Amino acid sequence: MKRILALYRSSVGKKALMAATGLLLFGFIVSHMLGNLKVFQGPEKFSAYAEFLRTVGYPLFARGQLLWLARIGLIVAVIVHVVAAVELTMMARDARPTSYGRPVHLEDTYASRTMRWGGVILAGFVIYHVLHFTFGTVHPNFEPGDPYGNVIAGFQSVIVAISYIVVMGVLGLHLYHGIWSALQTLGITSSELDRPIRTAAGTIAVVIFLGFIAVPVAVWSGVLR
Repeated sequence: MKRILALYRSSVGKKALMAATGLLLFGFIVSHMLGNLKVFQGPEKFSAYAEFLRTVGYPLFARGQLLWLARIGLIVAVIVHVVAAVELTMMARDARPTSYGRPVHLEDTYASRTMRWGGVILAGFVIYHVLHFTFGTVHPNFEPGDPYGNVIAGFQSVIVAISYIVVMGVLGLHLYHGIWSALQTLGITSSELDRPIRTAAGTIAVVIFLGFIAVPVAVWSGVLR
């Protein structure tokens, strides 16, 4: 137990924890994007998908029970990910208390410099997104049992649609640096692999960005109605 605590208190342990939870969250993001794209198959297919999420695991689990267990697991993963990130930031500041007129960034990119505030924005967005499309408390025309209609009505708002697209851009930047950083933490890195890894991370981030914004763009262009 002491060794586990000692590992967690170290920067290596925190980075490993961030990488593990980050990969878990990445898997959720990909599956969520693919689920969202089912809206292009029409109301019946999309509603069937939404119902599947609530009945998966039945009869071993009650309706919606496994879905809530998954949600709780994701919340725990987010908390652990954020806490580890905050603690790493504090450790980095303590290690270099002297302020410089012009900070020197090692392996620096715009995405890496925005990782921290990007994480805060994404956390806030997730809360709003759940209230918007799951509970309907901030949705102006929420209809229980009509996921397709709620998506179409939800993205009719210019502010909601634009905000969603902007946040997905933030998610793309976060994923780009997060994937590259996670592979570094796991030891999958070298001078020869750096460029291919960055290219792959960038490609994945762009694909996910386009996959998510396809829905609000389709609603505004009239493809989905």
